[in-house]
Amino acid sequence: MAWSTVIITVSDRSAAGERADLSGPEAAALLDEELFDIQRIDIIPDEMEKVIRALEGCVRENIALVLTTGGTGFAPRDITPEATLTVIDRRADGLTAAMRTASLQKTPFAALSRAVCGIARRTLIVNLPGSPKAVTECLSAIVPVLPHGLKLLRDMKVGDQEHAWGEEIR
Repeated sequence: MAWSTVIITVSDRSAAGERADLSGPEAAALLDEELFDIQRIDIIPDEMEKVIRALEGCVRENIALVLTTGGTGFAPRDITPEATLTVIDRRADGLTAAMRTASLQKTPFAALSRAVCGIARRTLIVNLPGSPKAVTECLSAIVPVLPHGLKLLRDMKVGDQEHAWGEEIR
């Protein structure tokens, strides 16, 4: 089974056609197509309402995994984490920590990342940095655990607090 996946590049310049999107395709190239079915790569500007609408649309579509690239730094228009926090129900801080730890082994600038990971209904949203190199570093750190996390997230029956394989959640 391949997990439905959408990649959203958040970049004013890429959305305006002034710069090619290299980060979205880089993220797609790192995902095993037998495990992740990339539905599309969207490019949107760094605008809060547009990012929120894009994320909420993926949740409504019941997309399993949404990867965002860009908008996670200190620049005034970097609002991807704030938009993500508006949409998610629960944080997945372990994923964020794993990405930051892997990146810090390469560069001290990873400490400037404000990326957020979290769950909205049954959709996992992961913020990745905007540079292709940083996308590789961060996504490589969490790809091994994503299928298991998505299985746990997607196999839970709604309402009866029971896993699909019959184990009660306590």
